[in-house]
Amino acid sequence: MSPYLVAADAPNQPAGLRLRALLERPGIVQLPGTHNGLAALQARRAGFDALYLSGAGMSASMGLPDLGIITVDEVCFFIRQVARAAGLPVLVDGDTGYGEALNVMHMVRCFEDAGAAAVHIEDQILPKKCGHLNDKKLASIDDMAAKIAAAAKARRHLLIVARTDAAASEGFDGAVARAKRYLAAGADVIFPEALVNSDMFRAFARALPGVNLLANMTEFGRTPFFTAAEFEAMGYKMVIWPVSAFRVANKAQARLYAALRSDGGAQALLDEMQTRAELYDLIGYHQYEALDRSIVQTVVPQGMPQR
Repeated sequence: MSPYLVAADAPNQPAGLRLRALLERPGIVQLPGTHNGLAALQARRAGFDALYLSGAGMSASMGLPDLGIITVDEVCFFIRQVARAAGLPVLVDGDTGYGEALNVMHMVRCFEDAGAAAVHIEDQILPKKCGHLNDKKLASIDDMAAKIAAAAKARRHLLIVARTDAAASEGFDGAVARAKRYLAAGADVIFPEALVNSDMFRAFARALPGVNLLANMTEFGRTPFFTAAEFEAMGYKMVIWPVSAFRVANKAQARLYAALRSDGGAQALLDEMQTRAELYDLIGYHQYEALDRSIVQTVVPQGMPQR
């Protein structure tokens, strides 16, 4: 695909409609977490059709914990770069909706204008926590249903995903009851968070036949490892890997900083680096140059000079 400045292959349908079309196809929709525009390009090149923006990934990339601290405008910055870079539908973590019903409506319009295809809203109260941590505090079912109804009223094409964290504190039946109420309020997809085994995943799908369900395959949490195919077999239509790429990138970055400090240079890690040529190919450097014929094509240095 061409850079976003070249409009020939740019999507001409709203992102929400494009995500709905993916949900209508056979098979599970796989959404890897992409914490910036470059990650979005890499995910697109790997063959994914849709992407995910994690609140934990956005917060941590800003050096902040995932406690509902970041703002609507800060999230929109991430949405714009990821949606623009890849041209793919993006599901965005909307935390608790940034307030009550009117705030949720404002969030929905801002996210939609920034290019989001879908948003998920969770039924915690602030300060919210990662769904796989302990001692989460839940909003009342009525308050959460009001937020979902407000989101559905405000959206034009955006899909509304209702996340319930109730399984940990209100049990399986409580989570199912909440999910049914959220569907009645206007949710398009249900996201049951932190289910702990395959029996729970299957039972939840049986309790909500015909409903589009989203599974969260995060590492180091309460959910065991399942593949996309396994989630599909359990009755799920979407799966996210929220911060898998972020975790891997951070580990590599930490090794680089340690090497710079200990070795005085990065020479030991050259084989682990993306080359300049590979980066330029990924971001379409020369295609951008071609947009302005007055720019002389850059010659990319090959290898490292000898001294």
